[in-house]
Amino acid sequence: MSGSKKMVYMSLLVAGGVALHLVESLIPVPFPVPGAKLGLANIISLLAIVLYGTREGLQVNVLRCLIGATLGGSMSSLLYSLAGAISSTIMMGMIFKHFKNVFSLVGVSIIGSVTHNIAQVTVASIVLSTFGLYSYLPFLMVVGLFTGIFTGLAAIYAREKLIVNLRLLDVMEKRR
Repeated sequence: MSGSKKMVYMSLLVAGGVALHLVESLIPVPFPVPGAKLGLANIISLLAIVLYGTREGLQVNVLRCLIGATLGGSMSSLLYSLAGAISSTIMMGMIFKHFKNVFSLVGVSIIGSVTHNIAQVTVASIVLSTFGLYSYLPFLMVVGLFTGIFTGLAAIYAREKLIVNLRLLDVMEKRR
């Protein structure tokens, strides 16, 4: 794949991640646990890791966090978002690279969700100087299990559709 084609696809992933990030901010949180979210943008994170690798997944996630915070967040939300995104992307990338024969994308997504929650609670505990926030962690883990399952299933579906469409684009490009 040419460098410019990869850059276009990566840009589309960033745009998709930002769009999902902003859409999610408009959805009322269906969970009674403070800080719990669906994590829709993590669908894009998984796709970036699967299609290109951990480094590119990090690039997509960091850009998504920066743009998302600029469009609809704050500096404190950026701090939490980056902590969760970077840690979960690294963990998902390592698991996918070394254990993809053991874990499906759903399993990788659940691990990413749990890692994301741990990172955000840790940063919040440091910023607020209270480790009492860790009492929320078991509840966030339960929510993370379900959101990780949803995100993983959505990523599997999106990957299948993307692969079919990319093959069609390649066939059309070769005919020119």
